[in-house]
Amino acid sequence: MKLISLRAKTAAGAFAVTTAALLATATPAQAATYNVSENCDVSWITCSDGDLWLFSNSKDIASQDGYIKSAYTKFYSNVHDHWGTSQYQGSSLTTYRYVFGGGGNGNGQYMKNKAASVRNRAPDDSYHVYFNSGYGGTSQSPGQEALER
Repeated sequence: MKLISLRAKTAAGAFAVTTAALLATATPAQAATYNVSENCDVSWITCSDGDLWLFSNSKDIASQDGYIKSAYTKFYSNVHDHWGTSQYQGSSLTTYRYVFGGGGNGNGQYMKNKAASVRNRAPDDSYHVYFNSGYGGTSQSPGQEALER
């Protein structure tokens, strides 16, 4: 039988109490998640000219009689991942998730893998919409169409 001295037991107990006290007083990292319907709402993104809209419905349903009937997201610069973007600011992690907004069908839903159509509303810009995150996979260049809001 192995015996532990009283002195070793006391030291182990003091270590456990000290460790528990440190863990209880440590400040946990803060995390915040926000839903936005355009990338200009992300604090660290600098928006440039351009205006690309992704809709939750097909082209025929998204706009009818010159009016938008579908929920949409708007982007004014490159987007690496349409699921969202995150960044540490000190010990806080802030995440922005892209959702369809503007009312209509699909409003409030996450837009990644749910966009059914796209419109380039900037006459001087040429966009490519990629199938995969990180600008991977096949891509499509949407044509320009004027829509009224």
